[in-house]
Amino acid sequence: MKNKVELKKALVKSAFVIIFTLILFGVYELYAYKTYTRNFNSKVASIITNIIEKYPDIDKNKLIEEINSEADINADIFRNYGIDIEEEAIIIKNDKCFEIFLIISLVMLFAFSITLLVIFLRYNSNKDKELKEITRYIEDINNKNYRLDISDNTEDELSILKNEVYKTTIMLKESAENSIKDKVNLKDSLSDISHQLKTPLAGITVMIDDILENPDMDENTRNDFIKNIKRQIVNINFLINSLLKLSKLDVNAIDFINREETLKNLINKSVEKVSILCELKGIKINVYGNSENKIYCDAKWQIEAITNILKNAIEHSNQKSSIDVYFEQSKMYSKIVIKDYGVGIAKEDLPHIFERFYKGKNSSSDSIGIGLALAKSIIEKNNGSIDVVSEENKGTQFIIKYFV
Repeated sequence: MKNKVELKKALVKSAFVIIFTLILFGVYELYAYKTYTRNFNSKVASIITNIIEKYPDIDKNKLIEEINSEADINADIFRNYGIDIEEEAIIIKNDKCFEIFLIISLVMLFAFSITLLVIFLRYNSNKDKELKEITRYIEDINNKNYRLDISDNTEDELSILKNEVYKTTIMLKESAENSIKDKVNLKDSLSDISHQLKTPLAGITVMIDDILENPDMDENTRNDFIKNIKRQIVNINFLINSLLKLSKLDVNAIDFINREETLKNLINKSVEKVSILCELKGIKINVYGNSENKIYCDAKWQIEAITNILKNAIEHSNQKSSIDVYFEQSKMYSKIVIKDYGVGIAKEDLPHIFERFYKGKNSSSDSIGIGLALAKSIIEKNNGSIDVVSEENKGTQFIIKYFV
């Protein structure tokens, strides 16, 4: 009965009708009793008056005692006058009153029954109407019509059902929209991948053709072609590996092995992985922070994320410059800040730098535009966030937070 609001209303109405009818019947029965009594008393009074007039010496008290006596009536006296007291009333007026009262009783009983029936039928009709409405909604949902607003503010059981159907509609709508969005993203991704692979593969093909068609090519040119081919192959390999990692992250196909790790250890291992790039540009990475600060994470994947951010910082840094990395910890989160002093990121590029295959105007020609997208996915999977602040010709700052 907790949420059966409509049933409660129907029961309250029924209870009101029953109580009203009982009171009405009580008043009616009292009126009928008084009518029978009045008729009977009037007739008895008339008989006594006639007796006293004919027999003035009769004992009046004796008459009253006889009237109130509980002794059995001698029915033979009345049979002599054609009256059977077992079958009909002595006072004919009471018979007529009884017929009227019986008709009134039947009418009242009929009205009572009809009223209860109407209450039940209305309750049942409302339920049927709501059930048909819910059925129609479900049919619309099955026909992929998710633009329905069937939320209900009442609290009866069918309204709760309608609200649950509405929630399901919203989830199905979101699922359908996400499915369409996923298809569009997949199409765009395939297009981007095709474009990303087409350019280096075309370059490799051209260089290999030149080498094959020019057997007398000088050694320096041949070596330059081979180095370019190798660089393009490295880029393709990086692209494919990054895409595989992103795909696994997207479908939650990676089981993170979380352990307690120091922030300094994560950063130092990430710095080691970019040490060759730093040497080529003469860049120094400075690390600051409390060596005791720790987070709970999968070290391999977080090193991957931090390494990608460091690569981006190196790419945008000037020759023989520096990159500062500092970390700290609070009760709410652990923070890593990676700051370079290079060319910075253009203002119009900032909202898009974590998008896959996005390349800003200050990106290098070898940039694929997937490293930061991968880093963001990894960090967010570890209950973290990443933000960026940048100004052209002054540098860029990435802020990573791992929440407790």
